[in-house]
Amino acid sequence: MYLTVGNALDGTKKKIGSYTGIFKNNVLNVKRQENDIIFEGICEEDIESECYEYFDLGTDYEEIKKKLAKIDEHLKESVKYGEGIRILKQDLWETIISFIISANNNIPRIKGIIDRISKKYGNKIQFRGKEYYTFPDMEHLGEASVEDLRALGLGFRDKRIYETTKMFLDKKITLEELENEQDTEVLREKLMSLSGVGGKVADCIMLFSLKKFNVFPVDVWVRRVMNELYIKEEDENKVSKELLQNLAKEKYKELAGLAQQYLFYKRRSS
Repeated sequence: MYLTVGNALDGTKKKIGSYTGIFKNNVLNVKRQENDIIFEGICEEDIESECYEYFDLGTDYEEIKKKLAKIDEHLKESVKYGEGIRILKQDLWETIISFIISANNNIPRIKGIIDRISKKYGNKIQFRGKEYYTFPDMEHLGEASVEDLRALGLGFRDKRIYETTKMFLDKKITLEELENEQDTEVLREKLMSLSGVGGKVADCIMLFSLKKFNVFPVDVWVRRVMNELYIKEEDENKVSKELLQNLAKEKYKELAGLAQQYLFYKRRSS
């Protein structure tokens, strides 16, 4: 099965390799072929609709970039620097658990933990002679005890993952409830009722899964770039999260989350 998205590269001829990854119950290979992006893999549903939703192909990013570039020169430069940025529509359950795992963690360890959880509790899919494991649903992850999770290297996060999974299984909160909540502040409060979810993690979940582009997750890199560009406090640690979020809301409005991604990418890549 494959899907071709034509004219995705605006005439660019630069050659790159391909990437194979897993989302939901799908294994997908993405590669560039001249002016096209080729999607090929094993999908639970129709590959075209799955890719269209996951890669957010229905959003007009060209129009968004035009709006952001008009805000100021800093953002105009960042938009040029991160021209291909796209906010994926990630599975809500996987996003919640993955961001709880990310707390006080680094990328190699996060990846290792998720790989181990998936191999232990996910489904195996064979694709092009290799084995891939999907992220476990809440029922399968609910089979794990705190001790089981600790054995997979979660550290202090083991209890948080266990408690959050149990909250969903006990219907104290549901994915549908979160997906249907339109009020961003109410949604943040509901997410923060989950074990291991603080303000930043809640904002990340809203941005990367629930498409709340008006949120503005703040971490050390975002604080640094916002301070360097706008606030210019000698000690960046004195710059509060509230100040940054208020500045983003005033300056970037409903596109704050997308502005954050362009600024974050430029700061990390410079």
